[in-house]
Amino acid sequence: MDGDGPFDRRLRRLRRDRSAARGPAPDYLRTLFDDELIERLELVSRTFVDALVIGCGGTLPEQLRERGIRVTAADPGFAFARLQGGIQCDEDRLALANGQFDLVMAAGTLDSVNDLPGALTLIRRVLRPDGLFLAAFAGAGSLSRLKQAMLAADELMQSGVSPRIHPQIDVRAAGDLLMRAGFQLPVVDSHGVTIRFASMCQLVGDLRTAAATNMLRTERRPLTREAHALAAAAFAAQADADGKIGERLEIIHLSAWSPSPDQPKPAARGSGRQSLTDVLKPRGD
Repeated sequence: MDGDGPFDRRLRRLRRDRSAARGPAPDYLRTLFDDELIERLELVSRTFVDALVIGCGGTLPEQLRERGIRVTAADPGFAFARLQGGIQCDEDRLALANGQFDLVMAAGTLDSVNDLPGALTLIRRVLRPDGLFLAAFAGAGSLSRLKQAMLAADELMQSGVSPRIHPQIDVRAAGDLLMRAGFQLPVVDSHGVTIRFASMCQLVGDLRTAAATNMLRTERRPLTREAHALAAAAFAAQADADGKIGERLEIIHLSAWSPSPDQPKPAARGSGRQSLTDVLKPRGD
């Protein structure tokens, strides 16, 4: 059944299949996720053999294969999975053998998973001991100007506020979820990217290309032509002197390892031999 969370699974698949049907249209969001994940992988002094790539609409599978890594591709959409010779599945329904991979990378999809704690647990299980998990997705603070414009249109139409932007995950929540899923040595960080648009229509078109438009299950009232014009005007009112509107994306990065007896362990509480007061004391004392 699909009625098990805030996101409509069927609509999510449809969004991604329509994105794949657009062909090789430039998608800077996927490029951003893929390239930054590769940069972070290259900081790890480890040789990886078997990788699972979740969210395979970009170039990440090819970039890993070029490095001699065997890649299994998985995607919530049928079309993207087929293009990579992979499997279609939702992250919280990952039907793969335990301990099958030493690397899992998820590019831009975890922000729209119904059961994210369950998905992270399944990802941890498919990793071998001391396997690496890397992920990137848009998090809390993203698309704030678009949110304001949509809210202003709903208020002016006096038709009640309809959810039009997904709920977003912040850094602290992401770290807590990694710990709950049983990962070790978790690291979560974020950075902002500002992209400038000539209009709201351009932004929404780019979101469609990235399969990132609304897929919430809650009842959605489509914007009428009048409400759309109001939202576009509210978005344009936030323009800078050059007439363009800067919209911000907060990219959250996850890094964590599956448990292994060989991993470094934090020192036992109370085992320190030096007082913190002495450490912080001015050097002249």
